[in-house]
Amino acid sequence: MTRTYRAVEFAEYGGPEVLRVVDREVPRPGPGQVLVEVRAAGVNPLDWRLRSGAVAEMMPVEFPFVPGGDVAGVVAAVGADVTGFAAGDAVFGSIGSGGCAEFALAPAAQLARKPEGVSWEVAAGLPVAVNTAYQVLDDLGVKSGETLVVDGAAGGVGSVAVQLARQLGARVIGTASERNHAYLRSLGAEPVAYGEGFAERVRAVAAQGVDAAFDAAGKGSLAALVELAGGPARVVTIADHRAAEHGVRFAFAGPDAVRERLERAAALVLSGDLDVSVAGTYPLSRVADAHRESAGGHVRGKLIVLPG
Repeated sequence: MTRTYRAVEFAEYGGPEVLRVVDREVPRPGPGQVLVEVRAAGVNPLDWRLRSGAVAEMMPVEFPFVPGGDVAGVVAAVGADVTGFAAGDAVFGSIGSGGCAEFALAPAAQLARKPEGVSWEVAAGLPVAVNTAYQVLDDLGVKSGETLVVDGAAGGVGSVAVQLARQLGARVIGTASERNHAYLRSLGAEPVAYGEGFAERVRAVAAQGVDAAFDAAGKGSLAALVELAGGPARVVTIADHRAAEHGVRFAFAGPDAVRERLERAAALVLSGDLDVSVAGTYPLSRVADAHRESAGGHVRGKLIVLPG
């Protein structure tokens, strides 16, 4: 008898309404793959950008497409050549797509073991945020004693970048809406209100200047961040596809170091040195609502889908 599972997919670009829950046949993992029974999946801005077609020129998808690059779950089966994982293992990872479902195929190399003390929700909120934040800090070469500006510091990636930069010994100034300022202070950042005129507000608290800047929001701040950092050399973005117009690098975190970064991050969560805020949870039937909230741009932390 054929086993089926529920997945969220879209068969055309469009608004959240193009998302639908469908039944699919449970696949068998191929060489190097792991079949994961998903307990939680993270929602990232890339998910709704892919769905809307906003990044279609750079990252076209093959329809029908199942979003969801962050997963945490239990290994259901392993493919040929997979070592280190077995059925029943708790894992989490960054799998590219397909996570917004009850089952997902994942490259084994992009998974790590989930520690018992890390919840499914937090584990699902870690992969893209952690991998991206580590990559950005590496690209910027942030060092102890430097001042880093994070624009969009209360979001999933921004909040992780704040905490990792603080652990490096950097001073962090984070932009966010007023309601998130107390949250940023709890992470070790000095908050300023984002939006028009934020560069002047940053200068008011950073009299010695800014060494590097990270655009995690994609709200048109690159020109101001370049000015603050004294040029584009130490400015990166993960959200503004007009980066080249400002001479700014677009940071992209590949799969090569995923497992190592996830293991480091999980250890920090267990020690209490890394906090991942879960902003909200959604069943598969309400993934469209999660996309709407994410696109609104005011999420504190991570949005999580719970397929079960």
